[in-house]
Amino acid sequence: MEKRKCLECEEAVKGRIDKKFCSDYCRNAYNNRVNKDSKNLIRNINNRLRKNYKILSELNPTGKTKVSRTKLYDKGFDFQFFTSIYKTKTGNTYFYIYDEGYLALENETFLLIRKER
Repeated sequence: MEKRKCLECEEAVKGRIDKKFCSDYCRNAYNNRVNKDSKNLIRNINNRLRKNYKILSELNPTGKTKVSRTKLYDKGFDFQFFTSIYKTKTGNTYFYIYDEGYLALENETFLLIRKER
């Protein structure tokens, strides 16, 4: 009979024939190590989206307002991160971070809007 070893610590594995880890600790440690890079990427993107959302929410308390590009940049807004794009029939392109959105206007100005909840 072949001795099975834990994929994380290489201790002997006892129990079911399809068991791969000696304990829950080893299973979690192994999966966290294997998925570390993708989890870090997702965590960083979510943090960036959360920050952008917070900035739009703070600058748009009424649901519709105008702000300058400088004001957004000063707060740390990153225009590369958004969750969806909406194009109108007239050709306007709105960028959304969940329910908070913005539309580029003339003279480095942006219209901030909020979708109805």
